[in-house]
Amino acid sequence: MTSPSDPAETSPAEASPTGVWRERHLIDAFKGLTAPFVLFVMFWTDAVERYDAWTYLALHGTYGLLWVLKSRVFGDKNWEQPLRLFRGSQIAVGLAAYWVAPVVLCLNEQPAPPWLVAGAVVLFGLGVFFHFASDMQKHMHLAHRPGVLLTDGLWARSRNPNYLGELLIYLSFCALAWHWLPTLLFGVIIAFEWLPNMLRKDRSLSRYEAYTAWAGQSGRLFPRVSLGDLRRKDV
Repeated sequence: MTSPSDPAETSPAEASPTGVWRERHLIDAFKGLTAPFVLFVMFWTDAVERYDAWTYLALHGTYGLLWVLKSRVFGDKNWEQPLRLFRGSQIAVGLAAYWVAPVVLCLNEQPAPPWLVAGAVVLFGLGVFFHFASDMQKHMHLAHRPGVLLTDGLWARSRNPNYLGELLIYLSFCALAWHWLPTLLFGVIIAFEWLPNMLRKDRSLSRYEAYTAWAGQSGRLFPRVSLGDLRRKDV
């Protein structure tokens, strides 16, 4: 669940006042409980002997742990908003939708083929790199150059490399599930949560002088790279 923050204005996360529940607390709880939930589903469905179930546990469980660590070390201040009932319900429903994949996987008697499991691991690794590396770059940029548009590094050719990373991560989970339902739910989340956030961020950043040139050389999600760019060493 990537924050829709602008890569130019939002300061790094600060400690929450004691006793105040924040959106990040709910998100971190879901992320941290992912591994125990998947393990419970595996025992509940008698899938503890399946290699695809253990692979799923390793990938999604690791991602949840990494998210919690990121939240503590270089979290996003946008998730420091006080937790309200309606917004909290939205977040909970969205995060619960990601837990459908392991249930479907364990209930499906036809496991994903080995070649697909291998591909999912590759997608996951690439996704972790793009997601966490771009968030760290944004965190350091906001700490040292606040108010300056971030247009270099992983953000040079994609205006949302953190979303790109999450896309690859969750596609790996959908692939392991080997079923259409998790993919459908993920598509709904992209259409109604991710895309509006990306469009809203573009409108907000369009007031910066550097935005026009940046938008011309970058894709909203996927990196915009030409054959000429591939020959350059500074891309």
